[in-house]
Order: sequence, then C-alpha cells, then structure tokens
Amino acid sequence: MTQRPHIPIAPASGEPRSAERRAFLKIMAASMALAGAGCSGPPQEVIVPYVRMPEELVPGKPLFYATAFVHRGLAQGVLVECDMGRPVKVEGNPHHPASLGATSVFAQASVLQLWDPDRSQAVRRAGALSTWDAFKRALLDQRAEWDAKGGDGLRILTGCVGSPTLVAQLDAFLKRYPKARWHSHDPLHDDAAFDAAQLAFGKPVDMLYRFDRAAVVLSLDADPFGDCPGGVRHARDFMQDRRSSAPRFDKRLYALEASPGLLGATADNRLAMPPHAIERTLWRIAARLGMGGLPGDVPRADDPRAAQWETVLADRLSQQRGASLIVAGRSMSPETRALVHLMNAHLGNLGKTVIPIAPVEANPQNHIESIAALADDMRAGLVRSLVMIDTNPVYDAPPDIGFEEALRKLPFSVHLGLYRDETARSVVWHLPQTHGYEQWSDGRAFDGTASIVQPLIAPLYGGRSAHELLAMLAADESQSGYTLVRRFWRAKTGAGDFERFWLDALRQGVIADTASPALGFRPVRVVPPPDFDGPALRALFVADPSVGGGEFANNAWLQELPRPFSTMTWDNAAIVSAGTAKTYGLRSGDMVRLSLADQPGNTVEAPVWIWAGHADGAATLYLGYGRRAAGHVGDGVGFDAYRLRTSSGSHALRLEKTGRHVDFAVAQYHQRMEGRDIVRMAVLEEFRRNPHFANDEPRKRMPDITLYPGWEYKDYKWGMAIDLNACIGCRACTIACQAENNIPVVGREEVKRGREMHWIRIDRYDAGSSAHPRSVFQPVPCMHCEAAPCEEVCPVGATVHDSE
Repeated sequence: MTQRPHIPIAPASGEPRSAERRAFLKIMAASMALAGAGCSGPPQEVIVPYVRMPEELVPGKPLFYATAFVHRGLAQGVLVECDMGRPVKVEGNPHHPASLGATSVFAQASVLQLWDPDRSQAVRRAGALSTWDAFKRALLDQRAEWDAKGGDGLRILTGCVGSPTLVAQLDAFLKRYPKARWHSHDPLHDDAAFDAAQLAFGKPVDMLYRFDRAAVVLSLDADPFGDCPGGVRHARDFMQDRRSSAPRFDKRLYALEASPGLLGATADNRLAMPPHAIERTLWRIAARLGMGGLPGDVPRADDPRAAQWETVLADRLSQQRGASLIVAGRSMSPETRALVHLMNAHLGNLGKTVIPIAPVEANPQNHIESIAALADDMRAGLVRSLVMIDTNPVYDAPPDIGFEEALRKLPFSVHLGLYRDETARSVVWHLPQTHGYEQWSDGRAFDGTASIVQPLIAPLYGGRSAHELLAMLAADESQSGYTLVRRFWRAKTGAGDFERFWLDALRQGVIADTASPALGFRPVRVVPPPDFDGPALRALFVADPSVGGGEFANNAWLQELPRPFSTMTWDNAAIVSAGTAKTYGLRSGDMVRLSLADQPGNTVEAPVWIWAGHADGAATLYLGYGRRAAGHVGDGVGFDAYRLRTSSGSHALRLEKTGRHVDFAVAQYHQRMEGRDIVRMAVLEEFRRNPHFANDEPRKRMPDITLYPGWEYKDYKWGMAIDLNACIGCRACTIACQAENNIPVVGREEVKRGREMHWIRIDRYDAGSSAHPRSVFQPVPCMHCEAAPCEEVCPVGATVHDSE
C-alpha cells in the first residue's frame, strides 16, 4: 500500500507558518458555525410547492427574458437566461441598438455580481444592524423638517441617471421641495466632453458616432471600442466591412494615443504621443484644413514622423469630407475637444458620421464641480440631510475636496448601495439596494432608446430599488417599483392599448421610436487655444478594463480576467514607456512612490509595468483598485489611483524608486504554442494577391495515433473558426465562456503558477519595430478537437464527444 505523506494541522517547529492553512482553518470554523446556525426552523412565509408547473417552464430547458444591463446610467439591451427561475447567463439583445446581440465583459460578469454573498444584506444605522421600519420612523421627523422649510438643507447625490421613471420621480420630488438640490457624481463621467460642448455649442450635447459611415477615422487618445457609451456598437459598426467573409478594407483608422486602447490596437496606423503633443498636432492639422481663427504660435512637431502624419491626415480628411470622423478622448483639454466639434462641422461630418443629440443624462453637468460644490456646502453648514443613491464618493471623489470629513458631520445621511462600501461605512443610514436583475426599472441607451428593466428573480437580500426609496422619501403610497414604472409609461404613452404596449416592450427589450432625434444646430463659437505645454511626466487616469472604476472590484471573474495588453490579473500598475523607464532606471515590477508635483505630501506606491507602445512623458494609472470595503475578493487588491486624481491641475507626477520589486500574476506565457505560429499577418496588398496566405504553409495533423476508433464523416463535420480580422481583443468571449461553463477562479498565487482555468485565452503579440510596435491578438480557445488530448486523460470523463 502506498504511504501518503502526513500533513500536520500545526506547522512543525522552525517551519514558516502558512497563510493558506490559517485561511483553511478559518473557513472550516465558519462552515461549522453556519451549519449549526442553519437549524433555525421553517421560514415564516408559507411555501407552496408546484401543484401545477407554470406553463412556460420545462425542467432542464432555460427561458430567456429581455431586460437591460444598466452601467453608469446607460442601458445595454440583454437577454438573461434563467434556469428553473435562476439567472445564470447574459447574452446580447439583437434588437437593441447598443448591443445588436453582443455584450461587454461587464454585462457578462454582472450575473456573478447578482449572486455575490458580500452584497449588502441589512439596513444599518451608524454601523449597527437595523430595519427598514426603523428607517421609516426616522424619516418621519426628517420629512416634517423638509415640509416646513421647503427642503432647505436637503441634498440628493446620484451617479449618471438615465432612467425616465427615476428622472420623473426626482423632478416631482424637487418640485415638492424647491430648496433642495440634486448633485451628480460619477468618477468616470466625461467632464471634458461636457465642457467642450458648452464651448462649441453653448449647451450640453451628446455625440453619436457612426463608424459604419466613416471612410477615415482619426482618434485622439480615445477608445470608443472600450468601456464607453456605445462601445459595443462602435466596434461592430467599424468591423462590419473588415470581416473575412466580405472584406473591403476601404476604411482607414488612425490613432494618436498616449495610453494603449482597443481602438489603437485595431488602427491601421498608430503613433504614441503624450497628450500635449497630440493637442499640438490636431491644432496644426486644423490650420492645414483652412480653418480660421486659430492661433499662429502652435509649437512645431519635434518628431519628424509626427510632421509627416500631419500632412497625410490633413489630405485624407480633406478628401473624405462628409465621410470622415474625428473623436477625442478624456486626456484632451476641453478647448481641443471643442475644436474637434468645429473640425467635424468644417468637414461636413455633422449629421452624417457625427450626430448631435440632446444629452441622455438627465442632469447634465460637470460632475467634479458638482460634488465639489456639495462638499463646500456641507462644510459651510448648509446641508443637514444628504441622500446618496448608488454612488461611492468616499472612495472615488477627488481627494482635495475632503468629502469624507464633511460627510461625517451631517446629522442625517443616507446611502443606498449594492455593497456596504466605503461611503456606506461613513453615513448614518445605509440601505441595501436591489441588483439590476432583481428590480423593475427602465433605462436609456447611448442613443436615447428606452428599455424596460424587468426582474429575473425576487430580491435575494431584502433590498429596495432607487424608485422605491424615492417613493418612500416622498411618502408615495405606490412604493412598488412595478407600479411606479408602469404608472410613468402609462402617462407617457397616453391613450391606447397600454397592456399591448407593455407586453411588446417586455418581449422586445426595446421601446420603439424612443431614440433621440438629431439636432440640426452647428457650432458657431470661436474656441480659445489650450496650454500646449505639458509636464515632464503626466498621470493619465483610466478606468480599468476589468473592474471599471471600482464597482466590479469584488467580482472574481473580472479580477482574474487578463487585461488586454499586459495580460495582468489581480492587480493594477503604473504603465510607462520603455523610454520613460530608461530615464528613471526602471524595470517591470519595480515599486515606485508616486506623488503630484503640486501636492507632494499625498503619495501612492505602485508597481511599474513597461510597455513599448506607451507614449513617453506619461504614466497610465488604472482606477478601481485599492478598495477598503469592496468585499473579501476586492479588498486590498492593487493601489488606489484615486488618491492622486485631484479635481484640478496638470497632474504632473513625481516618481521615486523604493528599491522593492513585485512579481505580477501574468497569464501571457502560461500555455505555449509548442512550435506553432502564434499569429500570421500580411499587408493589404499581399492579402489581395492571396487571401488564403495564412493556410498556405503545410500543417501537420496531431496526434497521428489516437486511442479512439476513426469515424467517417459522410455529410458534415463540425468545426470552429475565429475571424482574426474582426477580433479587437476585448476578452468578452473569455468571460462568456467562464459564465457558460461555470469555470472557477484560482486566485493570484495560482495564476502565478500557471494554473488559471480559462477555456479560452487571448494572447497579445507585438508586430513591427520595437520603437513603434503594433499589438495583435491571438484567441486560443478550446477547439473541441477530434482527438483531444484532454479527453484521454480526464479522470472524470468531463471531456467527451460522440458521433457528431
């Protein structure tokens, strides 16, 4: 008999103590306690088993419901798969203009957030457990004070709001309390776009980009294919002519960017430049296009290649008037982004490739200015009551406004949130919020299209929606979210067969004819030039491609999802170029101390990741990490870049080496290609001569010998192909596979050992010169091989195939 080694519960003397063993013992102790506490008798509610199963429910056959995934205030149409009443998978709604059947990584992973046991599960008063009834009693005195003073001293703080029903409720509430004020705070709100619209048009305006109509696209440090309004739609529109089934390649995509993005990786031509150099280039291109009223003292280009780009881009844009598109990103100044509006108008693109519409956000304003004004009022004693809905400013507000300190002085503060996060721990009342798949609501897409949000399951933890909280604040007897949403749309649609309208809206997931109409006005204002000088090293704050601004920090699927360019997991880093690393004597993994030049006392320690495609003179800092109250998955992961993101200033960085080094959990080289070509590329001329160049080289079938008998395919044989011309490396397929197959995560340390369990990975490789590399993505999925090696060795028979 084989002798197994003995594993002691307590480590032997002299051996290092194992954190894993301690964690194991804590989990086992908690499991025993929960097992004993679970014997608490039958529930108080009457449970009725199926006497007759619902007509549409068939055991083992899932049902799909059309709803919307609301992310940062905007709706994305989805179909949610329910298995015996449990939401288990999210797909795109082909009828919805924001998805057209596709989804993002966040929509795919939202179902795991629904089942997160770290979600808020109870009402709390000053940190102690309480009840909804106790909150209602406390609300009576507050409401009496609001009624007496017309809402003086009352403030409401929300993120981006696009729900028509919620907007109507807020408007009615503010009419009842005219001295109350509504503030907005979303850490990822594009404030520069708001200010640019004010400069160019004199009023807030949203822009719809039609990539399917554009022959030439110029991107200025923007990533409209990433996590932005309409990102999924933009990528699908642009790639529709580049698919291998009918390739045209008659579009040209140029990217000037400092920080790597999905659009830059897809671009035909990409040039890495710091933000101030990009702005100089654009203003010189505008002068070449013959636009008047521009400054004549724009500094010349230092790089000969950038000067060549100016000539080429000015010619291409002039040749494609009415069929060109210029889009600018968050790092560009409001003045430069206003110039982009003027250039699109000058080129005849307005109404064609760029369509102005009224803002989808209900309360358009500069969010940083709004929350800064709120903090000033709190410090001045002008605020006595604050209601915060689905926002976390204690964590992600600019550090220089002192929001947390001012919040703790308020006598009545309320926070409605999905988690008991950093803000929830600083208020008087914290209220658990329902997940988007647990509530009735509505939402608008990036183009204004409205959808009904219907629940897929009853609230798991007794939460309430924002609609129900506002109804409670206003003493509205109709406190059901279902009643509130139906009441709004009944009044909105007017006379007619409302029930038919309601059923059609639920079945389609889209309310017909609700898209925002195009606005016909043009920019008429002269735009002042920005400051063309930039700091030696500027911080660029970017939402993390996997955890966003921090709202998904406790989602293990997303934490373990390799990032598009670094393939890093369970961490964030300060990304710098090879030139910047050489200047400071850095290598990937070195820990550095970062501070702002104008605020040297506020420091953050961060590891460095070097990427050759990054621009010199800038450091990309991914937001959403360094959480203190995200949950057991997200707490303490990475560093908090929000601590350096002040409300104003140039964000000039100081960088000091600490002498320490860390190893990242990177998944790029864990599965080798075993001698096979990683990816095959060709220029357009070669592709036109031979569209099958990638298959010309002889390939050896492996393995030659198999344990299984052969099978003759007389009619058909299943296969799988991925169109590399269309892949942008977003990794939504990885999360979709993980959700579909319930693939577990393994954690940071196991990823470092090469034990991640994704069934599909997206490798990134650099092509071209080391000075100007181009990123290409290589999907490597489970291909369900005819003679799969995993099938032969699987001890539980999980991998099998039959005659098909």
